[in-house]
Amino acid sequence: MTGTGLVSPLGCDADEFYNRLLAGESGIGKISKFDASEYPTQIAAEVDDGAVTELALGGLMQKKFVKRVDPVIKFGMVAGKLALRDAGLDHEGEDIAKLDKVRSGILMGSALGGFDAFGTAVSNLQQVSYKKMNPFCIPFAITNMPAAMLAMDLNFMGPNYPANTACATGNYCIKLAADHIRRGEADLMLAGGTEASVMPLSIQGFMACKALSTNNDDPQGASRPWDQDRDGFVMGEGAGVLVLESLEHAQARGANILCEVAGAAFTCDAYHLTDPRPEGEGVAACIQLALADAGMTAEDIDYVNCHGTSTPAGDMAEYKAIQKGLKGWKGKMNATKGQIGHLLGAAAAVEAVACVKALTTGWVHPNINLKNPSEGLDTNFIVGTVKEELKPRTVLSNSFGFGGHNSAVIFKKFEP
Repeated sequence: MTGTGLVSPLGCDADEFYNRLLAGESGIGKISKFDASEYPTQIAAEVDDGAVTELALGGLMQKKFVKRVDPVIKFGMVAGKLALRDAGLDHEGEDIAKLDKVRSGILMGSALGGFDAFGTAVSNLQQVSYKKMNPFCIPFAITNMPAAMLAMDLNFMGPNYPANTACATGNYCIKLAADHIRRGEADLMLAGGTEASVMPLSIQGFMACKALSTNNDDPQGASRPWDQDRDGFVMGEGAGVLVLESLEHAQARGANILCEVAGAAFTCDAYHLTDPRPEGEGVAACIQLALADAGMTAEDIDYVNCHGTSTPAGDMAEYKAIQKGLKGWKGKMNATKGQIGHLLGAAAAVEAVACVKALTTGWVHPNINLKNPSEGLDTNFIVGTVKEELKPRTVLSNSFGFGGHNSAVIFKKFEP
């Protein structure tokens, strides 16, 4: 991995994002993008649209598209260009022109896709006329378009498609992109996820299935992974993109190598639409497959960045799965969603940025809202309410999606 880029509720600069995580800041607050005052859930982790638009207009997107595309496309394209810039491949620089574009690809997924474009089109169709529908409503709504439009900008002609595995999407894209490189089909891949999900349609949809926290009086304390008083997840939005290269390609161009994707795996719970297997068998199997792919054992894992959504069923099921999948493990774990909410299809990719920063800085962020640990939770495994210096050499990142999609990716400190 040679570059990271993101759009998040804690900013669009990776260093700022991680410093704010380490400081225990929360990106969660009252919804400001629309009137949610009559909703049971009135809180979310919003992206600063003005800051993203400023970046986009500053050269990261063609100006004609900045205000026209669905935000899910804008978030993804900005994060992708920022990742390339971090990798020393600024989209307007000389180095990117030297890439073999046929061997450069993009895997960027989304759980919901262009929900804003879709919802607006349906509203216009039902309330006015089909003549008022945006002629681009379908291209801007489908989940392949963030990666496709970014490829058009960059002329990247290699593998290009989205994984769509709900909230595991980002990890799926990372593994699949790494596999293309491993098989010799690409030299460089952008991989990640994007989501623009703070809008009435998605908030109301998740309220309908009773998945969201209603702790409106304490927005920053509402996302509480493993806390006994947790009552659901908090919606977030944003995008995360990683630049992955073969070792030979990165070294040949003198890239700064941040870390390695050491191993990854997928499994399916095959159990329930929204709930995980209570004892975590599917996730445990996924972790063990990722270890085997990396040629590691449980003792090799120093730190786990958990899915940790703050749902009553999910958090302890994941904890049990980690205890099974990493039998005898002695490391520490945390959950980034406690500070930035749940970014759905972008969650794993933004959390991957946190994993990379943990490897490069040696520090891991706190679990700021874990005040009343759930029964059966051994807090010796949990990062406390302030940051900790762990100096990890390996990080396991878990992400799971509705439908039982499990993913685990292992990042390893690069050692020449």
